[in-house]
Formats: sequence, structure tokens, C-alpha cells
Amino acid sequence: MDGVDKEKVQRIVYDMSKGSKYFENEERKEAFMRQKIDNMRAQCAKLTPTAISQYQKVADRRILELETKRDLSRIWLHVDMDAFYAAVETLSNPSLKGKPMAVGGMSMISTANYEARRFGVRAAMPGFIARKLCPELIFVPVDFKKYTYYSDLTRKVFQKYDPNFMAASLDEAYLDITDVCKERSMTSGEIAKELRTTVFEETGLTCSAGVGSNRLLAKVCSDINKPNGQFVLPNDRMAVMTFISSLPIRKIGGIGKVTEHILRDVLGINTCEDMLQKGGLLCALFSRSTADFFLSVGLGLGQTEIPQVRSRKSISNERTFSSTEDEASFYQKLADLAEMLSVDMQKEGLSGRTLTLKLKTTTFEVRTRAVTLQNYICSSEDILKYASKLLKAELPVSLRLIGLRLSQFNADKVVAPADPTQKTLTNFLISGDASRESMVDSSSMSSIVNDHHFMNDTETGFSMGSHEACSYGGRDLLDSSHFPDLEDNNCAIGNNDGEMQKFHEPLNGENGNKVNTPERKSCQNALSELKADSSSVPFAFRSLDEENKKANLPDDDTVSSSNQGELLLWVNDYKCSLCGIELPPCFVEERQEHFDFHLAERLQKEESRCDTRMLRHRLFPEDNIASQRKRKKQRASPKDKGHIPIDLFFVKSSQNF
Repeated sequence: MDGVDKEKVQRIVYDMSKGSKYFENEERKEAFMRQKIDNMRAQCAKLTPTAISQYQKVADRRILELETKRDLSRIWLHVDMDAFYAAVETLSNPSLKGKPMAVGGMSMISTANYEARRFGVRAAMPGFIARKLCPELIFVPVDFKKYTYYSDLTRKVFQKYDPNFMAASLDEAYLDITDVCKERSMTSGEIAKELRTTVFEETGLTCSAGVGSNRLLAKVCSDINKPNGQFVLPNDRMAVMTFISSLPIRKIGGIGKVTEHILRDVLGINTCEDMLQKGGLLCALFSRSTADFFLSVGLGLGQTEIPQVRSRKSISNERTFSSTEDEASFYQKLADLAEMLSVDMQKEGLSGRTLTLKLKTTTFEVRTRAVTLQNYICSSEDILKYASKLLKAELPVSLRLIGLRLSQFNADKVVAPADPTQKTLTNFLISGDASRESMVDSSSMSSIVNDHHFMNDTETGFSMGSHEACSYGGRDLLDSSHFPDLEDNNCAIGNNDGEMQKFHEPLNGENGNKVNTPERKSCQNALSELKADSSSVPFAFRSLDEENKKANLPDDDTVSSSNQGELLLWVNDYKCSLCGIELPPCFVEERQEHFDFHLAERLQKEESRCDTRMLRHRLFPEDNIASQRKRKKQRASPKDKGHIPIDLFFVKSSQNF
């Protein structure tokens, strides 16, 4: 854009866009920028000379710290293709050579060739303004498949010089050529020239190159001798400081229009050297990270280490077009984007769960809608299906851009290992820590009451929590194979809302005969076993006296049973007479636990007469044996058990034989 009459271009842009949505959007951005500048000036005016002096000391200290990080051992090469999109179109259609041409349309331009740039035509400019600046301008539609093909050709060349090169976009890349310079005994300038020649031979396209001690300097250098040129900055501190001192701040990547105006209009910073001279104000008005960036620019420092490979977090595609309200056009563009996004996802071997729709309205308002799915998707059909639903929620609308993004990939499922001692709620239930065994081993019977309240609500009835299949004691409560009694065909199960719902099992077939499903067979078998062996009937179904007799408890250890009828009575064999909770007969273990709950309350009152834990072990001898067996399996390694006496060892050995 050197040599362009910028005042003339700005006047034409203003006149042509005045009153348009583009103009209104630019005015909003200008107002935002002015507001930021005013706020920054107000903050700057509050600074006293003493405060500025203190901040300058901070800046001087930070400059010394940053200087120690200067690395001149690496050689970085930045390659930038010359007017890439326009050059590819000219290569495909030689008749365009020498004529002002832009890739894009009347709504927006993606890029322009150098002939058009002499008129002030530039990327991201509306096409109708570009046509006013250059009446002979030729528009060529965008063809990303073609650009991707030529980009792949250039990258094959880059790999010969740096297999780990960094692709910044389709038309530019960073290469660490330190090793290749040593291996070939060539200077960085010779490597840059050879690479540019190879790219031209392989693709027919020209590129510019810049060489520096870090990526920031290399990028600045690649813009100095454009097009089809190169610039080499020696790896010498004095050379770097001399080069950077007079460099305009807008030449630095990361400093755009807004930042340039703030630095220039508020602080009077125009060159990189000014940043060092006014480092105190930078430290006073900006965050530490931002101030460090500005000071690093003033020192000519940039990234030199090879970046670590990071997994992609999202893949997206978006397209700009002329403003329209045609819904059929929206869905067609959505289908094209879904197809492109699917191809990109499959190329990376990824699937995603979160789909985001991006829309830019005619007024340049950006809207986003997103949905997170149960399953991972990557096919164009699935993407289009859910994207269409997101778009439908925004209609009717006038748009000029549509984009799609997929994120939360299946590769992200592997996360850092959590604390092994910390359990999730699901694991807590599944592991059986909330089961009867943990209650048996508990030293405080009050914990039994609290834990049981977690699983039961005395006011609303039995509740299973929020999981669809909530396991208890290592078993799935919704697994019918664990229901020992389903003689009553309407078995109530607690749903996610804590209410009672019923499973209606079909009893009769077409001929009126009973249908024996696998679940019914298992339940009937369990039921017959219960009837055959009365000792297996859960404790909640027997009287307290029977349990005491079975346990052979002495009179002084017998639990007081003044309310034993209430303690064991299930009204209609369904509802607890004490609290009113409803537990059908099929909930054998839950009834057992519910009785334990009331028993625990009773035992708390009897603590002075009987040791609670011993009483519970004697009341449940079968459970005690099972608990001991389980604990044996969970014991530590033999080292923790101690040594076995030699005589006992031989006794056990003889028993085994």
C-alpha cells in the first residue's frame, strides 16, 4: 500500500459507505475506540510524578529481567506467499495477469493483487467501495479447495527444511532453520533464497521471506522486501536494537488499529524505541502481561523455543456472502459448511459433541448458538441436522455470514488422573461404601442414620437420586435380576424425580398363558429359594423376638422391644408404620436397610447397656462372616500382615493337604 493516497482512499470510503450498515458498524467501533482512549487518558491524568517514578523503576527492573531471556542461538525463517489467493487465481487464469483483480465479491474482498492495491483496494474491504476506488477491478469468486491444494504443495517444500514447521495460515509459515544451516554449511540468506526458488519451481507462485533470531523479528523482516524478496537480520544484539528502534509499532504483529491509536494518542508512542522510554506509563496503565509484551517489542524479543504440539480444541468453517434474507440460501450454505466441516473432522480423525452456529447479521451483529450432544458426531448429515435446528431458532433474519464449529472432541476424554483417594458420587455408590457393610464397620451409629437419610425421604417416599440406574451396595436397583420377589406384577420403582412409578410386566401371551421372561424366571427362582429356606428371609420380615432367639442373646443383651410391633410392621406389606415410606416386597435389600435405620435409632437409646457394634455383629452373623471375607480380600500385601509362627505355618499346610 506504499505510495497510495490514503486521504483520498479514506474520503471515498467515507462517502461510499455513509448511511450503510457497514458505516454504522464502523461508527460503533470508532466510538468504542474513542471511549477507550478517553478512559486511558483519565487514568493517565491521575498519575502523580511520584507514582510515575515508581512505575519507571518497575519498568527498568522488568527490562533487565527480559534482557536476560534474549536468545540469539536460533535462526527463524518466516515465509509469506505473495497475494496468495489472487496469485493462485492468476496462475489458473493467465489472462488476469497485469490486471487489477480481487478475490471475493461486492460484499467483501478476501484479497487483492498488487495491481489493485495501488488503487487502495485491500482485504476486508466491501466490494462496492473497491469498485469505486478502481472501476476496472475484476472480481473472482473464492475457491478454497484450490487454495488448499496449492498450500499443501508449499508445505511439502517447507518440510524439507524443517519437519516441525509452524503453519500460521494457508499462505504463511515459520521455520527453524538453525540445524539445516549447520548441516549444509549455508548462511540463512542462502537457505531462504533456495527455499523461495524451490517453492516457485514446485507451485509457480512467488513468496517473500524474512530471517531473524526469533519469530517476531522474522515476520517483520518478511514484509520489508515484498513481493518476491527477502530480508535477513543478523543474530546480533546491536543489529536487532538498531533495526527495532525506528520501526513503527503498527508493523508488529499483535498491535492493531485500536492499540496503535491508544499508544499514539494517549502515550505518544510511535516507534518501538518509544516503548522502552515510556515503560513506566506502560506498567502503570496496562496489566503485567500486556506491559511485558510492549517492553519485549521494544527490546526486539520474541518466541524462540519450538512450541509444544497441542491437540486441537475445535475445528470451524465460516463463509461471508452478500446480505440476504433468503432462508433457502441459508440452508444451502449450511449444507456446504457441514460438508466441509465433516471432511476436516474425518481428516483429523476426530468427532465432537458441541456444535456451535455463528451468524453475522446485516448490521454486523454476531450471534452464536450452541448445542452439546449425547453422542460424538462427525458426519455431514449429523452436523447439518443439528445445525439446521440451531438456525431455525434465529429465523427470520438477514445475514451476511454463517459459520459452524465443532468442539469437545472424543480425544479430550482422556483427562489428568484425579486424586485416587477422592471418589465421585457414582463411584461411592457403586463401590459399596454406602452399603450395609460400611454401616456395620462404622464406629458411630449416628452415621447410619445420616447415610440412610441420603437414600430415603420419610416425607416423599423412596428416592433413588438423579442417576437413571443408581447402584446400591454394588448392585443396580433397576436390574430386575436383583429383585427376588416380583409375585406382585406392579413393582414400584423410584424415578429421577423421587416419585413412584410402576413396571407393568405383561403376564399373558396371545393364548392367555403367562409369559416367562428371563427377568420373571430369575425373580421366581429367587422367590422359591426364599420360600424353601426361611432363614434367608430378610430380617425386616421377622419379629424382633425371633431374631433375638436366633442370635441366642441373653436377657441382658436383648434389645428393648416395647415398640417392636411398630418396628417391624409393614402396612399392607407395603408401607412402614413408623415413617410411612413405601417399599414393595421386591425391594428386599432396601427394606433390610430401612429396618436397620429404625434399629439404629433404637440402639442409640440402648448404648449405655450394650455395645452397639458387637450387638449388630451378633444380630447379623451371616453378614458379619461375609464382611470378614470381603475385608480379607481387601487386606494389604503380606508384608503388612506380620510373620506367621512356624508351627502355625505347618499346621495350615497339613490342613491344605
